[in-house]
Amino acid sequence: MVENNQFKNIKPTGVGAPSQEKRKRRSAVSEYKKSLVEKQTLKRLYGLSERQFKRYVKETLEKMGRVENVSDELIKTLEKRLDNVVFRMGLAKSRSHARQLVNHAYFLVNGKPVNIPSFQVKKEDVISMKEAKKKKTLFKDLTTVVKKIETPVWLYLNKEKLECSVVGEPSLAEVNPPVEISLVFEFYSR
Repeated sequence: MVENNQFKNIKPTGVGAPSQEKRKRRSAVSEYKKSLVEKQTLKRLYGLSERQFKRYVKETLEKMGRVENVSDELIKTLEKRLDNVVFRMGLAKSRSHARQLVNHAYFLVNGKPVNIPSFQVKKEDVISMKEAKKKKTLFKDLTTVVKKIETPVWLYLNKEKLECSVVGEPSLAEVNPPVEISLVFEFYSR
């Protein structure tokens, strides 16, 4: 059998592994993709649907020029949702769990039952759990869990009564979301 060395160093073109040019093109992330990823990250962090999140961003963009910092304004709006406040109080394991508790009317805002997760709390609002709901097995160890919780500066949690008062405004610096919010606005400004 004759050994054919002439084909040993020839590499096929168009077949198999991508060329260097294609690899370079694939590794470069577009500006659109960057902004899409940031938007998706923030949207999932708060557990919102695309429609809800888009509405929050559009409303915030409309305030541009009237507010100091639009990024701060968007975070304030998202943080002041009732489901997020319940999560921040430590009464729920996640924001989706908090949303479910709010939907089932576990909480009172200023003594009135509220079952709307997107309800916006205001300064001096008092959020508390219904007395009958505190007796559920889900919350039997709640007082020990809540004692370990550190609430944000803008919330005051009375750990004995399981009652929370809104004493300030949330800030972007305190929340420190893992996204670049300017890219979220860029995504919706297209």
